[in-house]
Amino acid sequence: QVQLVESGGGLVQPGGSLRLSCAASGSIFKINTMSWYRQAPGEQRELVATTTTSANTKYADSVKGRFTVSRHNTSNTVMYLQMNSLKPEDTGVYFCNAEIFENAYDLGGYRFLDLWGQGTLVTVSS
Repeated sequence: QVQLVESGGGLVQPGGSLRLSCAASGSIFKINTMSWYRQAPGEQRELVATTTTSANTKYADSVKGRFTVSRHNTSNTVMYLQMNSLKPEDTGVYFCNAEIFENAYDLGGYRFLDLWGQGTLVTVSS
């Protein structure tokens, strides 16, 4: 069973840094776009950053210049989010999302999954 697991969340003071990780596991043929979303209390989930297989990246305006999304240099199944100069408004649950082609031997091919992780909580507070 293919799954995404996030880690690295925690409590940090304003101005501090955290690095989140998202690891995919299972019978994976290929992963296309991977993204980070976040959801603040009482708010809708919003896109934070996206990275494609060609290493193109896109960021929400609110995090540009402070956050950096990347993938592991040898494993395409791990994504990171380096968060610097954190602000209280960055507080929320951060979710990993990935477009995954899972090996489907029963189908003789692949199965497309739009998969979400369980989330990791980031709290920015003094």
